[in-house]
Amino acid sequence: MMQAMIFAAGLGTRLKPITDHMPKAMVSVGGEPLIKHVIEKLKSAGTERFVVNVHHFATQITDYLKENNYFNTDIRISDESDKLLDTGGGIKKAQDLFDKESPILIHNVDILSNVDLKRFYEAGISNSNIDKESTTVDAVLLVSERKTKRYLLFDNSMRLVGWTNIETGEVRSPYPNLNPKVCKMYAFAGIHTISPRLFKMMDEDFPDKFGIIDFYLKACKGHIIKGYVKENLKLLDVGKLDTLKEAEDFVQTRES
Repeated sequence: MMQAMIFAAGLGTRLKPITDHMPKAMVSVGGEPLIKHVIEKLKSAGTERFVVNVHHFATQITDYLKENNYFNTDIRISDESDKLLDTGGGIKKAQDLFDKESPILIHNVDILSNVDLKRFYEAGISNSNIDKESTTVDAVLLVSERKTKRYLLFDNSMRLVGWTNIETGEVRSPYPNLNPKVCKMYAFAGIHTISPRLFKMMDEDFPDKFGIIDFYLKACKGHIIKGYVKENLKLLDVGKLDTLKEAEDFVQTRES
């Protein structure tokens, strides 16, 4: 069963003043809320179960989903109204809402892309789609060659080994003395799949609130976390006011 989690709990501070009155999930692009665009893209890819986390103006999201009959699919709410738990903590809190036998595709509500989500999800459950090793992959991260200050670091087999800030020179890795210059460097695109096998590590080693990249950087030593490079990636972060007009054009022209 294909399942997904949509991160919709954030405060959307970069979209102020719009988000002074609504959650970013309800910000309109092309006449429809962002969350509808993401649900429909995931649904068309074959997603059968959704988990949506909520916090900022949570009832606006839950009321919208109810009014639209949950888009005739299985949508479950992970309520973070009391406390924002960050990206890792949000997944940890929602773990009981998922099927424990299937990977979970994680998708930010403010990302629009031309990624074939079905193919990407299948890469998370079939090693042959991303490498020829016989080992089990526990997470797959969508990455790109986008210019940024912060990069994830991968070895020659595209296994995650660390993170670096090229501006400050900071390196984070469970491998001592890792040299970024011998690694492949890619920017994280905010879409990933994670195996329920990793919930045990979250429960044992992490607090209620933590970032998912922090988790992956610790998990990558004992678990296989892979990078997935999408060629000709078109991805738009609709998290800022100046990208809203661009988003309007994007939803009209993006590739499926």
